[in-house]
Amino acid sequence: MERFDDIPEQALDWHRAGRGAVLATVVETWGSAPRRTGSQLAISGTGEMAGSVSGGCVEGAVVLEALEALEAGAPRMLEYGVSDGDAFAVGLACGGTIRVLVQPVGTAIPVEMLEALVEARAARRPVALISDPSGQMVEVTSEGHDERFRKDRSGLDEEGRFIAVQTPPLRLLVIGAVHIAQALVPMARMAGFAATVIDPRDSFATAARFPDTTLVNDWPDEVIADQPMDLRTALVLLTHDPKLDDPALIAGLRSDAFYIGALGSTRTHAKRLERMREAGFSDADLGRIHGPVGLDIGAANPAEIAVSILAEMVQSLRQSG
Repeated sequence: MERFDDIPEQALDWHRAGRGAVLATVVETWGSAPRRTGSQLAISGTGEMAGSVSGGCVEGAVVLEALEALEAGAPRMLEYGVSDGDAFAVGLACGGTIRVLVQPVGTAIPVEMLEALVEARAARRPVALISDPSGQMVEVTSEGHDERFRKDRSGLDEEGRFIAVQTPPLRLLVIGAVHIAQALVPMARMAGFAATVIDPRDSFATAARFPDTTLVNDWPDEVIADQPMDLRTALVLLTHDPKLDDPALIAGLRSDAFYIGALGSTRTHAKRLERMREAGFSDADLGRIHGPVGLDIGAANPAEIAVSILAEMVQSLRQSG
C-alpha cells in the first residue's frame, strides 16, 4: 500500500542516516488554520522538510528553531502570534496564535519510540504519542485513548501532557477501473488517501490509464479478504456489475469502513438494496450505503462526479459521530 503521509518515516530515515532529525508538532492553533492540532513537520539536520505546521506563515522560523534544538539536544515550545495580514496571505480570515512543540529525535524523542510509531503505522494501528509538560516524549501507546482515536483528535490532557494522536493513513478502495475512477484517484491522493483500484478486467486496470496507482487485476472479494477495511477506509463501487460490486459491498457492510458509496441510478440502487436484504442485511446496515454515490451537486461528467464522491467521503470522515 502506498503512503502519502510519511513524516515519521522520513524523520526516522534521516536519523538512521546520521543526518539528524526533528519533529515539530502543532499543539495549539487559531480556529481557521489550515493545519489541525497534531499536524507535523519533520526537519532534517540540513534543513530539509516533510509535512507542514501552518499554511506557510511560520515554517521558516520553525526550521531555524528546530536546527538549534537539534544541536542543543532538547525540546522547546514555540509560540507565534500571526497577524491578520499574514493570515490573509495564506488564505485565512484572521490571525491568532500557534504553538509548536519541537522535539529532536534521539533525545526528546527516544529512537525506540519513533520506531514503535513507524511500526504501528505500518500495521495500521492507531497510536498516541504522549509528551510531558517539558516536551519530552514519554510513551507511545495504542491503549486507553479510544475517544481520541475515534475523533482523530490530538490535544492537551488534564495533566498538561500533550497527546498527539496518529490514526492509520486514509485508504480508498475503488472497485472498477472506469472513467470516474481515473478522475477520482488523483483527487483522492491529493486529499491524503492511498488508493487501490481493483478490477479483474485487464483492459481496464492498466498502468497507462492509472499511472502511479496501485492496481489489482483480481476479483474484489478476494483482494478485500487480504486487506480488511477499517475505520480509515473508504469503499467506492463503480462497475454497475453486480458480479463485481456485490461481493465487495457485502465485505464492506461487514467491515468498519467509514464510507461505502455505490454508483448507479435510483432504480439501480433500489435493486442493489433488495439483493443486500436477501443476503441478510438489515435496513440499518443498508443505511450505510451512499447511493447513488456522491453529493448532489448536479455533476455532469466523470470529473464532476469524482468531485462529488470525494466531497461525500470527506463529509463522512469529518462530520460523523
